[in-house]
Amino acid sequence: MSHSQNGRSSLKTALKATTVGGLAALMLSTGIAAPILHSFAAPVEVTAPQVPSFANVVDAVSPAVVSVRVQSNVQPASDDSSNFSFNFGGRGLDQLPDDHPLKRFFKEFGGPNQDRSDRGPNRHRDGKGPLRPVAQGSGFFISEDGYVVTNNHVVDDGSAYTIVMNDGTELDAKLVGRDPRTDLALLKVDVNRKFTYVKFADDTKIRVGDWVVAVGNPFGLGGTVTSGIISARGRDIGSGPYDDYLQIDAAVNRGNSGGPAFNLNGEVVGINTAIFSPSGGNVGIAFAIPSSVAKDVIADLQKDGKVERGWLGVQIQPVSKDIAESLGLSEAKGALVVSPQSGSPGDKAGIKQGDIITAVNGELVKDARDLSRRIGGMAPNSKVEISLWRGGKSQSVTVTLGDLTSDDASKATQSQNDDKGGSQSSSEKVLSSLGLTVAPADDGNGLAITDVDPDSDAAARGLKTGEKITSVNNQQVASAADIEKILEQAKKDGRSKALFQIQTDDGSRFIALDIDQG
Repeated sequence: MSHSQNGRSSLKTALKATTVGGLAALMLSTGIAAPILHSFAAPVEVTAPQVPSFANVVDAVSPAVVSVRVQSNVQPASDDSSNFSFNFGGRGLDQLPDDHPLKRFFKEFGGPNQDRSDRGPNRHRDGKGPLRPVAQGSGFFISEDGYVVTNNHVVDDGSAYTIVMNDGTELDAKLVGRDPRTDLALLKVDVNRKFTYVKFADDTKIRVGDWVVAVGNPFGLGGTVTSGIISARGRDIGSGPYDDYLQIDAAVNRGNSGGPAFNLNGEVVGINTAIFSPSGGNVGIAFAIPSSVAKDVIADLQKDGKVERGWLGVQIQPVSKDIAESLGLSEAKGALVVSPQSGSPGDKAGIKQGDIITAVNGELVKDARDLSRRIGGMAPNSKVEISLWRGGKSQSVTVTLGDLTSDDASKATQSQNDDKGGSQSSSEKVLSSLGLTVAPADDGNGLAITDVDPDSDAAARGLKTGEKITSVNNQQVASAADIEKILEQAKKDGRSKALFQIQTDDGSRFIALDIDQG
């Protein structure tokens, strides 16, 4: 019996264990475990700020953006001048479909293994032979009656122009006018229809970091949209005296030239003009003409096909901190007059070599570029008050501006002394305080530099053997004694630097050199 009871007890224990296990299995297979399993299986979710979409802007402005095709009677200098190099993974251009946009682009404008004998329509105008495609860029309508803005370098040397709209419509256009100095041009489409157009933004409200949307025709791929931000303002890329570019990081490539960069209100803040690229492709550094510059130039072109600018007629350079100190200026601002052109408005008004132009009509001049833009923005024959810093004192002169256009062929020239008279003394003099050895110049104008101490401040500033010193602190010099006398006076005046005018075959410049106080 004991054995029987033990057996029943073991069975009960086993049944209990089985029951518990079954209940546990039931619990795991029912609603109790489900939330636990669900919490571990949930996907990752991150709440992020809403990124703005550019779709509404693009939908609104795209009909106003066009491709610009340019043809010319001029034979290209080289039939193999294409700078394009694309690797299609082994596929040649001839293997692309005939309607592929890249194949059409390279067939028109040149590419690997392309037969150029049939490029462009064989139309003849004025007996000059067939028109050939020479350029392709972008542009945009600024009026409902068909005025189109683009870059001057897109239409330069063109004889015929075609506007291609975003729906593929092709329309002939004529050149109204162009301005090489700002790289802007204006075309006109004369058809009986109204066009969607855009307007220029007030770029004084643009800030670095604002969004921009670029729409254009890179590599013939019309209607391409890219986005980025304003990276910088006031960029000088060395293209001319009126450089004041916006730098943007939206992707801009060949064919985007002349196309607009929009703000999020659909207004044109800049005209895409140039890129910085070691490879020829986009690296995120593009330059656009700001709307404030474009608006005034385009208005002039629309009026009479040309741009009139005021002309002062002086060669200028920036004022460095050293130059300002050498002349007793408290700040390195304004524009230093290297030389007034003989007979120019500035020369007639009494502006002299070595003057610092500090203000125009009472408004301070920041630098040489600022002066160029201010004068260029004024009308010819305008009377302006020019404030000068001369001989340690402020004074002003009134100038009647000339017309830069009419005097365009008259470049700034330097007076040459044609009196080569008798031979000059070739005795050299060492100016140890400057690290220079000088001798009277052969033409009798200033002192020739015959040796430069490589460890001197003069060498560090770029002075070279063969250059001439024509003045020091705006006083003409003909001997080493003249220089020493001027330097002594500068020391008495408490100045640590002196301003040297240096003459080379390429022109004249000013350099401030340290004065040895020992």
